[in-house]
Amino acid sequence: MSAAPGARLASIDALRGMTVAAMLLVNNPGDWGHVYAPLQHAVWDGCTPTDLVFPFFLLLVGVSLAFSVAPRAHDTALRPALARGVVQRALRILAAGAVLHLLIWWALDVAHFRLWGVLQRIAVCAAGVGLLAVYGSRRLQGVVLLALLLGYAAVLMTADSLAPLVNPASRLDTALFAPWLYQWDPVTGRGHDPEGLLSTLGALATTLLGLLAGQLLRAGRLRALGSAAGLALLLGWVGADLLPWNKQLWTPSYVLWTGGWAMLALLLAHLLIDQRGWPALGRRFGVNAITAYLGSGVMTVGLIASGAWAALQASALALLGDAAMASLACAVAFVAVWWAIMWWLDARRLYLKI
Repeated sequence: MSAAPGARLASIDALRGMTVAAMLLVNNPGDWGHVYAPLQHAVWDGCTPTDLVFPFFLLLVGVSLAFSVAPRAHDTALRPALARGVVQRALRILAAGAVLHLLIWWALDVAHFRLWGVLQRIAVCAAGVGLLAVYGSRRLQGVVLLALLLGYAAVLMTADSLAPLVNPASRLDTALFAPWLYQWDPVTGRGHDPEGLLSTLGALATTLLGLLAGQLLRAGRLRALGSAAGLALLLGWVGADLLPWNKQLWTPSYVLWTGGWAMLALLLAHLLIDQRGWPALGRRFGVNAITAYLGSGVMTVGLIASGAWAALQASALALLGDAAMASLACAVAFVAVWWAIMWWLDARRLYLKI
C-alpha cells in the first residue's frame, strides 16, 4: 500500500531519532582517552558501529525528501517554490554549522576556525539531493547515483595513495581551505577534514540512495526495498576489496555497505512500527533532530569551557572506579538529559525547525 502524499511515517521519525541519540552518545564521552571500541570510529580503514551513525542520518535525509518534497514535485507549478524551500533550509543549516564552529573556535581557544563540519555536510547533501527530488526523474536520480559512485571510485583508485593526509580528498581540502580544517599541520603543510569537499561526493551518494529507498517505501514496494538493501550490502562487501570502507574518505564501498544496513533498518522499523504498531522509540529526538544536534553541541561547548565536563567525568570516575565505564556513564547521562529536553518539547508540541 502506498503512503499518501506528504504522509509522515512514525518509523522514519523513530529511526532518525535513534540515530541522533547515537550521535550524541558517541560524540560526548566523558573522556576521549577511555572509550569502548564499538563507540569509536575506525582509525582509518574499516567500519565500526559508530561509523554507521552519520550515513544512517544522511540516508534518512534522502528518505524524508522522498516523502516531503518528491510527491509535490509532480505538480510542475510547485517546483520553483519547492526548490527555494530546499535551498533556503539548507542555507539555514549551513549557517547554524558555521555559528557552532565559531563558538567552538572562540570558547575553546581552537587554533583555527573549521570551515567544514557535520551540519555543513548535511546542508550540502540536503540541497543537492533536494533539488534532484524536485527536478529529476527517478531515472535521472539513478543515473546520478551511479555516476557519483563510479566517478568518485575512479578518482580514488587512480590516486597515488589513499593514506591519511596524502590522499586526493586531503590534498584538495588542503589546497583550497587550509588552515580552516579539522586537522592542520603548518610544519608539513598537510591537512585533512573528514567532512571536506571531495568526500562529500560519497555523502551525496548516500543521501541520494536514501531518496530512492524512500520512494520504494512510499510506494509500498517493501520487497524491492529489501532486495536493494541486500544488493547494496553485497556490492559494498565485494567493493571493499577494491576500495576499503573508509568514513573519512566516504568511499563508494562505504556508501553501499552502510547504506545497505540503513535500508534494512528502515525496512525493519517500518514493519515493526508502522505495520505492527510497536512503540516509535526515538520519535521525540526524530521530530526535533537538528535542534537536538545543534543544542547539544552548544551545551557541550559550554560544559567544556566552564570546566564542568571535566568535573562531571572526575565525579563519575570516583563513583565507578573504571575510566571507560565512567566515560560511558557521562555519555549516557548526556543523552538522557537531551531525551528529557526533547520529551518536554514534544509534550508541548514545540517543533523547532531550522
